[in-house]
Amino acid sequence: MNNSKQLTIVFATLATLASLSPPAHAAQCGSSAAGYAAWKQEFAGEARAKGISASTIQALMATNYAQATINADRGQRSFNLSLDAFLAKRGAATIVAKGRQLKQSQAALFASIQQRYGVPPGPLLAIWGMETGFGSQRGNQNMLASIATLAYDCRRSAYFTEHLYAALQLIDRGALSPSQRGSMHGEVGQTQFMPKAILAYGTGNLENAANALMSTANFLKAHGWRAGAGYQPGEPNFAAIQAWNAAGVYQKAIALIGRQIDGGE
Repeated sequence: MNNSKQLTIVFATLATLASLSPPAHAAQCGSSAAGYAAWKQEFAGEARAKGISASTIQALMATNYAQATINADRGQRSFNLSLDAFLAKRGAATIVAKGRQLKQSQAALFASIQQRYGVPPGPLLAIWGMETGFGSQRGNQNMLASIATLAYDCRRSAYFTEHLYAALQLIDRGALSPSQRGSMHGEVGQTQFMPKAILAYGTGNLENAANALMSTANFLKAHGWRAGAGYQPGEPNFAAIQAWNAAGVYQKAIALIGRQIDGGE
């Protein structure tokens, strides 16, 4: 075989391989505010191609780099505490006391949720109390700016890009407002749902406590919750609590607080 024919085969092979390679992700992540405006321009083109409306893209373009969100993302030290220290820091005794009161005063709601989803009041009240102090601390950050900033940030760009697309879809549907307020990582509502979870498990307006609690029970059931089974570490339903939050100390705290609300020690 002569050299020219060899070169032709090599170039043809390279061209074929290039055509099979996935296209590079256009929007370039960054680690400071400097590249955010350029990233938004690139991401807007991708979002437009996926069918996101012009008005929703305009809302994305109006967001500012959320430095407070980045600071919070880098400083989540409480998840490194011991269980006892974490419970003390999060006010577990107060959550248990308030949770027991709400279990009685809202008994009909919790009975309805348990009948439908199989989830007892304890873990739902533990999550509600832990996440927002039973709705008193839902965050005051612009949800869209927080999630867009984290999608741009290189640390967990792929994870938050999925949530950003979900947030844009929710805004397109009118389920969320572009001015929606939430916590530092874009969590919204009484029990702090991320956008992808809202799409999959959300029931109505999550600023409403009953809707948020039903949605939380729906999430747990979808992640394997079995009616009547235990939810402490090593028991069948603990895996559903683990799906709610990745931090081990948080998971154990929810299980313990939930048990105390439900009547155990």
